[in-house]
Amino acid sequence: MPAQPSTTEHQQTTPDLITGADPSRPLDALFVNAPLRDYSLRPRVNDYTLPVLGLAYIATYAARAGHNVGVLDAEAHGLGVNQALAIVNRARPRWVGMNLLAPTYELSARIAEGLDQDIALMVGGHHAKAMPQRILADPRLARTSALVLGEGETRVAALLDDESRRTELPGVMWRDRLLGTTAAGIAHGRDAAPWLAPNINELPFVDRVYLTQDPYRADDGRTEANIVGSRGCPYDCGFCGAAVSANPDITIRTRTPENIVEELHRLHTDHGATAFRFVDDLFLGAARVIRPTMRAFTDHRIGERYVWDATGRINVLHRADDDLLDTLARNGLREVALGIESGSDRMLKAMDKRITAEMTATVTRRLLQRGIGVKGYFILGYPGERLADLKATVRHIHNLWGLGDTLPGTFRASVFEFRPYPGTPVWHQLTAAGHAPDALLAYGDVDLTDQGADESLRDRDEFNFSVGIQFGDVPLPLLRSTLAGLAREQHARTHQKERSA
Repeated sequence: MPAQPSTTEHQQTTPDLITGADPSRPLDALFVNAPLRDYSLRPRVNDYTLPVLGLAYIATYAARAGHNVGVLDAEAHGLGVNQALAIVNRARPRWVGMNLLAPTYELSARIAEGLDQDIALMVGGHHAKAMPQRILADPRLARTSALVLGEGETRVAALLDDESRRTELPGVMWRDRLLGTTAAGIAHGRDAAPWLAPNINELPFVDRVYLTQDPYRADDGRTEANIVGSRGCPYDCGFCGAAVSANPDITIRTRTPENIVEELHRLHTDHGATAFRFVDDLFLGAARVIRPTMRAFTDHRIGERYVWDATGRINVLHRADDDLLDTLARNGLREVALGIESGSDRMLKAMDKRITAEMTATVTRRLLQRGIGVKGYFILGYPGERLADLKATVRHIHNLWGLGDTLPGTFRASVFEFRPYPGTPVWHQLTAAGHAPDALLAYGDVDLTDQGADESLRDRDEFNFSVGIQFGDVPLPLLRSTLAGLAREQHARTHQKERSA
C-alpha cells in the first residue's frame, strides 16, 4: 500500500493535495472530505484509507458539465483541521462542498467556520440527511447555501450552474439569513425523480484523478481499485446508516452487468488494475443481482483476468446452492466481507440482522472450502449486550479462525466498538430511552496503544472512535481490552500467513 507523507512533507506540497482541478482556471468547487480526527494532534499510523467515491462521482459529473472542480481528501492525507482549512482558503474556490458524517461533523464544522467570507458552502452526506434542521441552525455553518439530501450528482452540477436554481431542486434546503427560517426547493412527481435518483448506468465512470489512493498498489503487487455496483440497501440493520428505514427516499438501483464489466476493463486499460473491491451493500446481497452479473462475468472470462472482493449478505449466501458458490469462485471472487456482528443470537436479533451464529459458520465454511476468503465485521458493546454475549462473540471469532486454519480460504476478523449514527433504528431507540442527542454525537478518537495494540491497529487506526458511553452491561475498559486483544491476534495471524506464503 502507498506510504503516507510526513506532516513536514504535507506542508511543503500542499498545492498538490487538491486532486483533479485545473490550476489555470478559477476553481468552481472544492469538495472536502474532513479527517476523522485532527491529525496535527496525533498523526495517523496507517498507510491507506478507503477512497471517497461519493465525492468523486459528484466531481466527475460536475466536470462533465463544464465546471472546474477538485477534491481535498484530508483524511487520506492525514491533515490537521488548520492545515486543511489553509489549503481550502488558499485555493479560493467559488463553492466548498462537504460530506457530513457523524464522526467527522465537529471537524467539518470547524473547517466550515473558518472559510473565507466569499466562499459559498454546500453540504450533504448521512449526517446532513439525518439532522438537516440541526445543521442549518449551527452557527458555524451559517453560510450554508445548500444542504443536499441524498445523491448529489445532478443537483450539485445545477447549483454550480446557478445558485438560484435551488428553488426548483427537490431535496435541497437552506436557511434564510434574514428571516431565520428554513426553505426548500420544490419539484413534484416525475420532475423530481431524475434529481433524486439518477440513472446510475448513465452516470460517467468515476474519474480516478479525483481519488488520492485509488487505484493503488497492494501488498501483493496487484493494482487495485474500488468500485460501486449498486445504490441503496433493502435491509434494516439497527446500527447502519444505509438501513432502509433511514433512507425511505432512496430508490434501490443496480448497474447492469455490462456496465460494470465495461468499467472493470476501463480501469485495467487506463490504470493496469487487475483487482477490484465492490464496496456497495447489494453486490452480493441479492440473488437477483448475483446471478445475471455472474453470467456476464463468465461470458467475459473475468475470472481469468481479474480477482475481486465484495460485501455480502449472510442470509442470501446461506440460501445459495453449491453451483452458484462454485461460479463465484471461478469468476475470480477472492474475499467476501460479511457483517457477522456477534456470536450471540440474542444480539443478532436485537440488531435485526435476520441471521444466526450457526448460519454465519455455515456460510463461512462453504466459502473457505472454495478458497474464497472471508472478512467478518463484529460490533462490541451494542445496546443491551451482556458479558455472556461478548464471550459468545469472542468464541465465535476463534471458531471461525479455526475454520480458516484448516480450509483453503482465510478468515479475518475486524472488530469495532459500537457507536450510534443519527437516523438509524438504534438511534431512535436510544433517544426514546432518554439518551441526549448531544451525548450520542460526542465522538472522539480512541487510542488503544496502551493495550499493546499499536502495531496491530495500524491498518484501521482511523476507525477507533467512540462516544464514550457504556450501552450494555460490559464496562468500556473491558470492551476495549477485548477489542485490542482480538485485533492483536488478527494482526499476528495475518503476518504469520504472509511469512508462510
